[in-house]
Amino acid sequence: MERNPILRAFAWLGRHELAILLAIGGLAAGIWLFAALADEVMEGGTQKLDRQLLLALRHPGDLQPLGSPAFQDAARDITALGGVTVLGLITVSAALFLALDGKKHMALFVLGSVVSGLLVSILLKDLFERPRPTLVPYAAYASNSSFPSGHSMMSAITYLVLGALLARSQERKLVKAYFLVTAVFITVLVGISRVYLGVHWPTDVMAGWTAGAVWALLCWLLARWLQLRHTLEHETEHATNSA
Repeated sequence: MERNPILRAFAWLGRHELAILLAIGGLAAGIWLFAALADEVMEGGTQKLDRQLLLALRHPGDLQPLGSPAFQDAARDITALGGVTVLGLITVSAALFLALDGKKHMALFVLGSVVSGLLVSILLKDLFERPRPTLVPYAAYASNSSFPSGHSMMSAITYLVLGALLARSQERKLVKAYFLVTAVFITVLVGISRVYLGVHWPTDVMAGWTAGAVWALLCWLLARWLQLRHTLEHETEHATNSA
């Protein structure tokens, strides 16, 4: 006989209480940090620090990025990992794999998480309308407004959501950690590359990371709730038993 849904929910919360509390704490901290950053940026309080960090990555004479042409080209390759084209290919490929594996609801959830995050990123840019840096020449193509960094935000959303999905498909904690650390590492590299290439202020990137992490946490909490209601498939049977 199936247990009462309310009792099942309380049992699930008991098993995952720490993870849920950490996620909620992370959400609160992330929202506060983004709001604080946005307030400082709009009032011009971060301009001095932004200029110092941006110029620190440039040659004093011609304001070109530090490093050889090959290094600059590598930075453009890294920044492409946070572009719409690459993230779109990764997201669609992951969703197709999940659909072929019989997890159609999970495939739709991944697509919805990334697409909704993209819409939020566009709305935030339109809301703040911060101009891009004019202090240094751009070493990569850039358009629209600057705050928050779309590459940084979408990298955080896409890689963290997929990293969490892959982590939950594994039983070994070391492998789980590998997926999550790799997701964070790629996200950080993409954000740094945006400042290095001169197309974003450092605080744009910090805000993008923060907003992306908040959205990824929201998606994670929603996925766990949908799985509790049996609306969303569990990643693997052994992950369900060990979660």
